[in-house]
Formats: sequence, C-alpha cells, structure tokens
Amino acid sequence: MTTRTLTRTLFALLASSAIAHAQDVKVNVLGIVWYTQMMDSNLRLNSTAPGGYYGLGGTKGTGTVNPYNENGFSVRRTEIYISGKITDEVSAQVMFDPNQPNPLLFDAYVVYKPTAQFEIKAGQYKPFQTYEATSVAAADLLFIDRAQLARFAGDPRDRGVAVSYLFGDKAFGGKATAGVFNGETGRVNDQNAQKDFIARVDFSLGEVHKFGLYTLQGSTSKADKTGAASQGAAFGTASATNNPPSAADIYANKDKTSNLGAYYYFNSGPWHFDAEAATGVLGRRFDSFLDAAGAAKRQHMDQAYLGYFLTGKYTTGHHTFGLRYDYLNYNQGDKWYTTFNPYTANSTGPLGADYSPKFTEITLGYCYAFKPQSVRAANIKLDYIARSKNFLVPRVGQTGEKGGDSVVLAFQFYL
Repeated sequence: MTTRTLTRTLFALLASSAIAHAQDVKVNVLGIVWYTQMMDSNLRLNSTAPGGYYGLGGTKGTGTVNPYNENGFSVRRTEIYISGKITDEVSAQVMFDPNQPNPLLFDAYVVYKPTAQFEIKAGQYKPFQTYEATSVAAADLLFIDRAQLARFAGDPRDRGVAVSYLFGDKAFGGKATAGVFNGETGRVNDQNAQKDFIARVDFSLGEVHKFGLYTLQGSTSKADKTGAASQGAAFGTASATNNPPSAADIYANKDKTSNLGAYYYFNSGPWHFDAEAATGVLGRRFDSFLDAAGAAKRQHMDQAYLGYFLTGKYTTGHHTFGLRYDYLNYNQGDKWYTTFNPYTANSTGPLGADYSPKFTEITLGYCYAFKPQSVRAANIKLDYIARSKNFLVPRVGQTGEKGGDSVVLAFQFYL
C-alpha cells in the first residue's frame, strides 16, 4: 500500500470514527462481484474510438475502477456506509470504497434540518444531477451498471452546499433544491475562482409517479489568471481546412459547462417504467482551457451532448426481467471546425467507418432475488449489453467495426 493510499484510508476511517460517536449509528456494506465476457475476442488489442469519449464502466473524474475487460472476474463495489444522528437537527454520512483507487472517500457530508420542510446539506456528494445517479442507490440498480447519461453527468462527486425546501404531502409533494459547488473534475479541494450553480425540483404523485427537472451551470475548473498564449493550438493549427478558435476566444469561453435534464419514473405493482433525458455543453468535461499547449478532446467550443434512456421491468416473485435502451451523443449537432467530418474522414480521405461519438446500448437484464421482500439484500444479475458498432476501432488485420458487446454475471450482497 502506498503512503498516499494509507493516508487516505486513515482519513476515511477517522471520519467514520467521528460519526461512530453520534447517536443512532448505522453501518452498511454493499458488495458486488462479477464475471464479464466481452464478445469481441480482440478487445485487449483494440484501441478505443477516436477522442476517448466512451467511458466503459468508468466515469471521468470519479476515480472508479474500469470493471470491463476482455473477460475476467472483478470486485466492482465494496462500499461502506456509516451514518449517524448527531442531534435532532444534525446528521452525517461517510461512504468509502477500499476497492477503488485514490481517493477512496466518495461521500462525506453533514445535513442540518431545523424543520421538517428545510434542510442544508454540505460536504462531498453528487450535486443533484440526473435522478438515477443521485436518487437510486447502487444497491437498488436493476442492471449491473448505471445508464451512460447517469455515469457521465450524474456520478461525479463535488464539494459544496445545497439548500432544499420540501413541500406538499404524500398525495402530491416535492422538493426544491439550489446549491453551489467547486466545479472541480473529481473529488478534490477547490483550486479555481469559478463555481458551479445547480437547481433541481422533484415532484411525486403518491407512490406511483415521480418526475422532475434539474440544471447545472458552470465553467472551467482551472485557474484562469495565467496567460493563454499557447491555447490556440488546442483545436489544431489554422489551415485551409481548419479554422480553430483563437487563444483569446478559448480564454474568454472558460470551458462553459451545463446540464439541463428531466425525468419520469412509474412504479405500480410488478411494473416499473422510467425515462430520463439531458443535454448540455461539454465544457471542462473535455477541456480546451489548458495549463499548457495540448489538443482538445472535442471538436468545437460549444460542442453539446444529448443523452437519454428508457427502462422497463416486470417482477414476479424472485424474478425480475428488464430492458433498457440507452443513448448518448457527445456531439449533438455535429459541430466541428474542420471542413470535413473528423469522425468519418480526414485530410487525405475517408476513415473507412463512422466513429461519431454517438453510442447506444440495449441491455437485457435478469435479476434473481434471494429475498423478494428485500431485493438489495442478496441477488444475482445477468445482463447482455449490445453496443453500437463504433464502440471499438478494428486493430491491424481486422475489417469492419467492432461493437464490444458484453455478457456480465454479478452477485450482490447488502448488509
């Protein structure tokens, strides 16, 4: 174990020890182990699609292990939750995962709730973007992983504070939230003068219908006090076929970042349906405002994404059957500075395939619950994930695109 790993492990343990002195302490452990088989037998020799957009099971800035490979056994999660009530108005929670790379600490926050309608949440946690990532616990996921949109826009943690107001009753109620966060990529301390501002409103009609809206507005996570003379090279060199933004344009843009999303969830008896969609500007998620000269990981300053997913499931006894369609386009609107499509051609001619960063997945899922009254307690999941064919680039000697479909068998326990 490295010194850094040891230090952060001790920090997580000390934080949890502080909560342990509170009242009504609860400790829970989520463990998920799985075997994955990639249907492209040449995965380890393939390269990923151009631009590095597709996050295969991991999320930019989260520090999570990429659990997918050609085939093999993986410990996906060993999440430890420690929560406690300090006073009647104050509670706290810490969550860490010793199986993940640094930093091990995922959540560490305190909640102050002076009344039943008003609460303040401060610390490190997911800043209320996407319903699936922030309101569906990992232990309650139908499939072995979250949808692409949730992993991309909702999973990354940040440090900040949010204020919420609860209204209504069980027949019709909701929650309005506003907050400010560091706007950093990953779970690190603030290093910039810019901040992210978020807002979200959730509604519920009894136990059957849940729906809501959320947004985030931010910019670069880098200090913008240094010169930007070298930044003009981020989108390539100006030529007859390329007209990139100037250093001044990149500096003024500050990698504007945004989300705007909506969701709807339906639960009634054995049936469940949900839909969620969001769009926004990539901004700092694929930086162009750099500390030194380098290439941008996107094709346009105002490049926007569009993601959505649709899910349906049916439960009978120990068995749940599910289907999800999952879509994420990292260049909605096909914006680029070159005179040719960089995903299908280059300056000398066609690429021979379409590697546009528009990825789809169709997941067929089955879950066997050992205790139907508590599915999260222990279950076995079997998923087949069919991916779009631009997922992998053929290696030398191969012809055609490779989809990288997966079969995943997972065992989960929750204590």
